[in-house]
Formats: sequence, structure tokens, C-alpha cells
Amino acid sequence: MSRTSKSIVAAAMVLIMVGALLSGCSKSVTEPGASGTPEKVTLRFIGMEQAGMTVDEQKAVAKEFEDKHPGVTVETTFVSYDALHDKLATALAGGGTAFDVLVVDNTWMAEFAAAGWLMDVTDKITPEMKQQTVDQDVTWRIVTYNGRLYGMPWMLDQKYFYYNEDMLKQAGFDAPPKTWEEMVKMARGMKQKGIVEYPIIWSWAQKEASNVDFVTLLYGFGGQLESAPGVASFNDDGAKKALQFMVDTLKEGISNPASTVSVEEDVRNTFSAGKAAFAINWLYMYDLANDPKESKVAGKVKLAMMPVSEAVLAKGIPSATSNDSMGMAVSAGSKNKELAWEFLHYFTSPEVQKRYAAHQLPIWKEAFSDPELLKAQPVTTKMFMEQFPYGHVKVHVPYYMEYSKIMQLSMQYAFSGQKTPAQSLDEAVGQVNKLAQQYKQ
Repeated sequence: MSRTSKSIVAAAMVLIMVGALLSGCSKSVTEPGASGTPEKVTLRFIGMEQAGMTVDEQKAVAKEFEDKHPGVTVETTFVSYDALHDKLATALAGGGTAFDVLVVDNTWMAEFAAAGWLMDVTDKITPEMKQQTVDQDVTWRIVTYNGRLYGMPWMLDQKYFYYNEDMLKQAGFDAPPKTWEEMVKMARGMKQKGIVEYPIIWSWAQKEASNVDFVTLLYGFGGQLESAPGVASFNDDGAKKALQFMVDTLKEGISNPASTVSVEEDVRNTFSAGKAAFAINWLYMYDLANDPKESKVAGKVKLAMMPVSEAVLAKGIPSATSNDSMGMAVSAGSKNKELAWEFLHYFTSPEVQKRYAAHQLPIWKEAFSDPELLKAQPVTTKMFMEQFPYGHVKVHVPYYMEYSKIMQLSMQYAFSGQKTPAQSLDEAVGQVNKLAQQYKQ
């Protein structure tokens, strides 16, 4: 080979080496958000289309993130609450690559974390972040399992007590009930006067919704879900009084018989149609029930502290409700974990949560002294802060889905008269505690 040929070959090799080097460099700088031409990356987010932020609001946040991160596309999927667990479990058990960022109910955190399906973010959460949230002990429990953190709290929600002020006035009452017994008396009066056929509507379908209502009533009658961690006791005296109350109001016809097949949206629709004077539901119902485009009773819908029984009130406990909040997590199988965490962090940030507070109040303390938020949501911000200290969180166990089904079925047995409330709860607690022992083995 001539010297000239050798020079050409050498030059070609140099060009190849330089090209390879530049190619390697380009990979290191084409991450989304970095300088240069952004690499195309798709994040997949799955959320809920029921309570809290609307689907359109969640899509808007995803679009904001895309605008801030050229090259990133956020694909969104939304399903109902009752379908969300199984869709998540199927995707996560299959490797977890179908979704990067997930909305996870607090009762599923233990199951998903124990299975290794969620990214451990304990080291990403600072003490300052915890201190800046509302009631940090309750708020961070949403995403905690075995002392580790698996996401960010996202939606702090609790059941609220709704009443139709106009119906109360027609029946001769000038204030909402403070006790469940008082509510029953009011309901009887309304029914006798023909103001409304069924004064009360509930979410008592054989779904998770019925457990939420039951927890609210259980604590309102002085009961406890557990006597010790992992030891079910929702057959104690207070729990049995609560379920007996549920059965009795159905038998008397003051609770709508459709309650036993209703979930939260059914409750909202019934109440908004003017077919109920009392209801308990999530925060999202307030604005919708007061919207003339959505409701026949707009302007008449009011909120009050959740009642308790007379015996519980006599002990100095003015209210009790179910706190059933949700968090956001990153799939352990995500191929873009850090970017997914950045998206999650943005989604739960104070700026975003304050901007979309109409149906879901922020988790951050600072927001509740923000003049703009107080002006925009004067009723719900005040009621949230008053009610939140009296919220009770459901149990966090890896076998919660089986636990939930047992509890749901126990109520249906009582509603149908197949078993007494006491029999139904005794059997259910026995089954749950047996399940807990099997899980330990």
C-alpha cells in the first residue's frame, strides 16, 4: 500500500473515531431538558377519572410539563376508581413498564410496595418537605410502608357532610344536625311532610365506597377498625351500632333503598336532582352540586361537620369522618425513573395544586393562607381545615383488597336480612384475622 493510500486510510479511521466520539457525546446531552436537540421520551401516566382533579385538569398539568420539557410526551390514561387497582396491579405485575407514574390509593400502597412494584423515594423526601404539608403524620402515612416512602401525597380527601338548606328550612330546621340521631329526626320530619321521599342517600354498593361510609359511621358511633396493628376489631360495640343504624334507616325508608347499589357519582346525581336532603361525599361534589349546569339545587347545597352519635358527642368528640387520601408513585419498572419523579414532583407542587384547587385542595400548609385560594374557595378551604383533624385512615395491610371484599360483603348480608349486623360483623372480623395470620405465615 502506498504512503498516500495509508494516509487516506488513517484519515478515514480518524474520522470514524471522531464520529463515534461525537455520537457518544450526543447521547449524554440529548436527555430531555438538557441543551442540544432533545431526545424523544414518552412518559406514561395513569390517573383516576372520579373524585379530585378532573380529567381535563390532569391533562392540562401534563401539557404544562411537556411545555417545560421539550422532547417529552406525556401519555395519559384515566379509569374509574373501582377499575384502577386491578389495572395497576396487572401492569405492575407484568414488569411495570406500561406506566411510569401512577395514582395510588393509600390502601394499595402496602400491597404494591411489599411486592416491589414501586420506586422507593425515601431519600428524595426532605424533613422540610414533610414539615410543609398539612398534618404531616397523617399526610405522609398515605405513601408509607414499613417506614419507607414510596411516593408523594397527592390528594387529601375525606368524606364531607352535605345538606340541602332549602329542604331543612321547609321542614322547620334552621341548622344542620350535629348527631346522627338528630339527622334521623329531621329526615322523618321531611318524609312526613312530603318534602322528599327518601331524605338520605349513601354510597353502599358492594364496592370500596361502602367501606368508606362504614368507617365514617363506625368511628362516629365510637368503634375502632383495629384493637392493635393487624388485629381487626370492626365488630366492637360501636361498629355494630353503626351497621344497625345503616340497616334501620333503610328499613324505615329514610335512607334511599338505591343506596345499596350506589357509589359516589350516584350519590351526587341523586342529591343534585333534588331527591335527597342529606348526603356524604368527597369534596369534588361541592362545586358540581352548586353548578346550575350540573345541578337542580345549585345555591342550596351546604357543608357541615360530619355528625357523630349522641354518645360520642357526649364524650367531647364533635365529629368523625373517613380520610381516604391518595398518593402518586413511580413504577419500579419505569425506564425513565428520574424523569418520572420530576413529573410527579411537578404534579404535586404547591404552584400546581393551588392552581387546580377547585375540586382538590392542596397538601401544602402555605396554600391555606394564600389570599387567592381563600378567595377562590372560601367554603371548602375552611371546611377542610375544620374537618381534617377528625379523619380516620383505613388500615394499611398488603392484603387489603381481600379485607375490603370481606367487609363489603358483611354489609350486604346485613342489608338483605340474611344475617344480623352483629352476626355479619363477627364473621367478617374472624375471616380478616384469619387472613392476617395466613399472610404472616
